[in-house]
Amino acid sequence: MTSEEIGYRGPTACAAAGITYRQLDYWARTGLVEPSVRPAYGSGTQRLYSFRDVVVLKIVKRFLDTGVSLQNIRSAVQHLRERGFCDLERMTLMSDGATVYECTSPDEVHALLQGGQGIFGIAVGVVWRDVENALSQLHGERVDTGETLVGHNPADELARRRNRAV
Repeated sequence: MTSEEIGYRGPTACAAAGITYRQLDYWARTGLVEPSVRPAYGSGTQRLYSFRDVVVLKIVKRFLDTGVSLQNIRSAVQHLRERGFCDLERMTLMSDGATVYECTSPDEVHALLQGGQGIFGIAVGVVWRDVENALSQLHGERVDTGETLVGHNPADELARRRNRAV
């Protein structure tokens, strides 16, 4: 199955991105990172996040951990939304704490480092692979049927039995 055919519920997205459910809920309600597969429609409905959403969640978490302002994170997230899916994997996001820059080549990274100020970077491809690895061991959901997809966690016998019963 392709990543567009699989969605992830809130607790799974939190586990893969390394955030709390409270953060996830707040970010969804304020529009920072909204689920692109299925938003919550009221009490009792489940948000469903795409793989790309989870990658963005983890990037936001890393920015917050390094002290980037929420305003700059919002700008970076908007920029990521406008980029193509495959473009993300080859991107490096750099920040001096005040501004977030996109670098797609080593020359661009080098040019930023020449400025002399302290800069940190997030290699989106590394985050991509981290999320991919985490999600492979967690449960997903088929977008079209809602069927639970069990990750590669051999200890999760209950989920395997539940999935067979469907």
